[in-house]
Amino acid sequence: MRKFRTAALAGVATAALALTACGGGGELSGDDAAEQPTAEASATFEAGTKMAAINEAGTIKIGTKFDQPGFGLANLQNVPEGFDVDVAEYIAAKLGVPADGITWVPSPSAQREDLIVNGDVDMVVATYTINDARKERITFAGPYYVAGQQIMVAADNTTITGPESLKANPDQKICSVTGSTPAENIREYLADPSQLVEFAGYSDCAAQLESGQVAAVTTDNVILTGLVANSDGAFKLVGEQFTEEPYGIGITKGDTAFCEFINTTLQEMSEDGSYEEAWNATAGQYEGTEVPTLPAADPCV
Repeated sequence: MRKFRTAALAGVATAALALTACGGGGELSGDDAAEQPTAEASATFEAGTKMAAINEAGTIKIGTKFDQPGFGLANLQNVPEGFDVDVAEYIAAKLGVPADGITWVPSPSAQREDLIVNGDVDMVVATYTINDARKERITFAGPYYVAGQQIMVAADNTTITGPESLKANPDQKICSVTGSTPAENIREYLADPSQLVEFAGYSDCAAQLESGQVAAVTTDNVILTGLVANSDGAFKLVGEQFTEEPYGIGITKGDTAFCEFINTTLQEMSEDGSYEEAWNATAGQYEGTEVPTLPAADPCV
């Protein structure tokens, strides 16, 4: 197997140790970088709402991933960049908060609900699949994107060709992230529960695949596309996507006003071209991706 490019993983490991990183995320270098949104200085909101509190403070705490190329990956300054980051910055700007007023909080899959419930963040934008179990603790705005689960293997692996291959090959272990929807989805395809290996982040799974400790990694296709692109040809995707994963924005449970504000803002982002621009500057740079259409928002209940 060819050596996996580890520079990006080193940055991710550093990011995972950090508690927060302040300001200026999502600004990619080069001509394709999305233009950073300008905070709306004239924005006003009804007193007592979450929007008014954020606007008055001029700051916001946003949870995102630090280890997912294309959506939320820490740069050399330990600041995340990607589509999720750009979406979050657009929302913050509509609240009147500039990029340097954002505190980015690393949000591993297993910790996202706790971060919201405990008040450690104002919202989470972190490849966060909307599902009923999570709705018991938080409210989702969106969705703003729909992904699909897929499988990544070493480039020379011809044994695993999709999820159905796993039961026929019980010695082949597959890695996913603790607390993630993909980790739960893949269980029905396993010969034995011990086939699944779980880690805190996808960079850990990629490292395990590189070293041969696992035969495959599973998560949403857009995340895997980024890992494949950064692998120097060491990894590949196999099979078709076998689920639909609508990504939502997690907020405090029952905050209907904030949910409706975010949904309206996402629609504005789509209509003014910022949504497509953000995609093309981030996840859209990877081969095989297509510009998505903003999904219809779910009711804020």
